[in-house]
Amino acid sequence: MHVQDPAPGPMARAPRVCSLGHVMTAPVPGPPLVVARNVRKSFRHMGRTLDVLRGIDLEIQDGEIVGIVGPSGAGKSTLLHCIGTLDVPTSGSIRLAGEEVTRLPGSRLAELRNRTVGFVFQFHHLLPEFNALENVAMPGLVRGLSRREIEPRAQALLEEVGLRDRTLHRPGELSGGEQQRVALARAIVLEPRLLLADEPTGNLDSATSAQIHDLFFAINRHRGTTIVVVTHNAALAASMPRVVALRDGSVERDERKNMGASLPAGAITSEQ
Repeated sequence: MHVQDPAPGPMARAPRVCSLGHVMTAPVPGPPLVVARNVRKSFRHMGRTLDVLRGIDLEIQDGEIVGIVGPSGAGKSTLLHCIGTLDVPTSGSIRLAGEEVTRLPGSRLAELRNRTVGFVFQFHHLLPEFNALENVAMPGLVRGLSRREIEPRAQALLEEVGLRDRTLHRPGELSGGEQQRVALARAIVLEPRLLLADEPTGNLDSATSAQIHDLFFAINRHRGTTIVVVTHNAALAASMPRVVALRDGSVERDERKNMGASLPAGAITSEQ
């Protein structure tokens, strides 16, 4: 199935082509959107301390697409949740859109997250009693927008992800790929600067995974959205212009394929 490119949004920027053939938004010069410094995360389990993140240093520029890979238990999802303020690191610093998130109170953290970050998970988490249009519009309604304001935007996004004829169907009437496209439209309906995806194709077949994959690049190309994807999908990871590999809670490798350079673990750079 052909996936329609989203229409250019207000954040759209000049595209570039990576060495793998994908057209992407050029990262914006200036302060990084995400800065992680010596991020550590530990959990207590049955009287023992489990160190999941062990001193992560990472910068992500506005407009980048980044894949995070590594074996199970490497800390990929935990890092994603800390970047997205769904979890708080045990120690270290995370700056998101210029704000130090580790020092913000809960209410301010929720405000920053709702304004700046969109999420897509392996399981779509759609509300079963609402149709596709209502699910996509829900974040706007929660924020206080009227149906008149948010539903046209939700309708347009559903059309852009190839669901023009499925807007009034409930999740139970949609395929797994269609459900995930609804979840993706919901994640960007409020035009976040950062889209975080945790194993977004983990439950999909290869053809449907490729469609979701193409949508990520289309969203980046036309909306300028920064996208970070945790994945075990080898094809998706191989197509990413930048791949950060984790092992045992640390950055093992940080490779920018489009630049033909591989940074050593722990290297930090603001230069693009």
